[in-house]
Amino acid sequence: MNYQLIKPDIKLSKFVERFWFLHNNSSADQELIVIPDGRIDLIFTTSLNEPFRVVIVGIETEPSQHIFSAGTVMFGISLKLLAVEYLMDTNISSLVNGLQLLPDGFWEITESDLDNFKACCQKVSDKIYSLLNPSVDNRKTKLFDLIYSSNGSMTVTELSKNVYWSTRQINRYFNNKFGISLKKFCTILRFKASFQHIKEGRLFPEQSFADQAHFIKEVKKFTGFTPKELFKNQNDRFVQFSTLG
Repeated sequence: MNYQLIKPDIKLSKFVERFWFLHNNSSADQELIVIPDGRIDLIFTTSLNEPFRVVIVGIETEPSQHIFSAGTVMFGISLKLLAVEYLMDTNISSLVNGLQLLPDGFWEITESDLDNFKACCQKVSDKIYSLLNPSVDNRKTKLFDLIYSSNGSMTVTELSKNVYWSTRQINRYFNNKFGISLKKFCTILRFKASFQHIKEGRLFPEQSFADQAHFIKEVKKFTGFTPKELFKNQNDRFVQFSTLG
């Protein structure tokens, strides 16, 4: 597996978490398990047996198993939630644990662009700059800044008080736009923040989990495995763990 990662320009960081490239350059199919991490992924992919296609993947709340075919190439843009409204101008509430095929020519990316990861990142960055909406709601910007900077550890009530937006309105916004509640999303981010700790063998709660039992329960809910099993990551099945530094 060949995996590459590039962080976006600072001006894009409110909307884009990272650009990534994944290539199965072996002669064998690979089994991968994708676990929830709170991201929206825009993926451009091509393989030996499938035509070039573009998909948007919604928020995942449970693990999913995939076969990554030999020769498959993926270029991905991991988007933060604010991008759904201000870059994509869409609604992904129906895409929880699902995906949607996008039209050919989306963002003017072609199959040949996947041959050069850095150049493709620049082309997409230029496209995103052209789409940026200057009239982003400051209340939403502050809300997401707090959610991401706290790794989902702030309660809905605390967030509501900080952005002067009622909990009822916030939850309606999340459910209508993204398909899950804010509380659920924060739980996923808190779980995601434990990835690096687990990979390093620190198999105990460090992200506001009530206790060890609660930590194990949450990890099993989002992965199907215990923290110890996740740490072993046999055959590099968990793609997000395999790509951590």
